[in-house]
Amino acid sequence: MIKAIFWDMDGTMVDSEPQWGIATYELSEAMGRRLTPELRELTVGSSLPRTMRLCAEHAGITLSDADYERYRAGMFARVHELFDESLVPNPGVTELLAELKALGIPMLVTTNTERELATRSVAAVGDEFFIGSIAGDEVPSPKPAPDMYLEAAKRVGLDPSECLVFEDSYNGMLGAVTAGCRVIGLHPEEVEAPAGVVALRSLHGANTFEGVTADMVTQWYHDIEPAGVVK
Repeated sequence: MIKAIFWDMDGTMVDSEPQWGIATYELSEAMGRRLTPELRELTVGSSLPRTMRLCAEHAGITLSDADYERYRAGMFARVHELFDESLVPNPGVTELLAELKALGIPMLVTTNTERELATRSVAAVGDEFFIGSIAGDEVPSPKPAPDMYLEAAKRVGLDPSECLVFEDSYNGMLGAVTAGCRVIGLHPEEVEAPAGVVALRSLHGANTFEGVTADMVTQWYHDIEPAGVVK
């Protein structure tokens, strides 16, 4: 039996990265200089403070506390607006979650999104599937640090090596690998995953949860070795 599963949110369970992309580009433009696609890629799966810092550095400006709060409020308002337009689970996610929950497997959402937006995202997937969630502003350091996954393992009373993680971003995969979890990546082919990550496409033949069953995930869990250990 799988001991526990930790799910990333944006890009893994919901296709919210396009909305975050729109809001991030608009944020950078508001600061005075639009991010390049390469710099935007660095913000995928990152925390809002890190994204704002990157945008400010690219624009050559220094943010005061007042500036930070103003841009943060604008970013959140824009993402809320975009989420209201369209935020639904990715294909196959709801069906797989229902199967895994029926087996009694404890599952947590582990997202770099701050609590203000994370609650809405989890609800879009289904609160009933999870025993809880950890947001990016609820740990000392968000992904790519391992803190979130170490905290998730602590909450379920397990060693990280006993926990399976689904992640799509480099930052998220790195955090999970560093924590010592078993990691399945939904990353694009052009993104080189950290060592220790097993690509979903290599297991399933496609980068989607469509057709994935609880039995398949159970087999993967036993086949995948824990990625590493935090000293």
